[in-house]
Amino acid sequence: MKTLEEIREIFKNDRFATENFAVIEEAREKYAKCSVKLTDRHKNAMGGVMGGVHFMLADFAFAVASNCEHMGVVSVSSNITFLSGVKGDILYAEAKCIKDGRTTCYYTVDVYDDRGTKCAAVTITGCHVG
Repeated sequence: MKTLEEIREIFKNDRFATENFAVIEEAREKYAKCSVKLTDRHKNAMGGVMGGVHFMLADFAFAVASNCEHMGVVSVSSNITFLSGVKGDILYAEAKCIKDGRTTCYYTVDVYDDRGTKCAAVTITGCHVG
């Protein structure tokens, strides 16, 4: 099992996520929790958090959870449902494996803020390529 620091080192090259301040909080095989401290760069024209931030963070958590022990899973299908506006200052995404088969896997990702508001529900199907 890799340490959190080893996993962070691997995923520092996921530049879109890391350059938008995504941080790996916890990671182990088939599970990850990531966060992003929200700034003005994450807001849309109405002053709310842009939906792409939710998706970026959920996709990053999926990538970490499905690849933290060994690389080889890519996303082939994703669905996001927005449930509530963000009320807090930090957004979290928690990815959990529901099924890991021979060729595909299926994850759910809960996106919530530091006040406990569930902001989005995401499902991701991945494909084992390596």
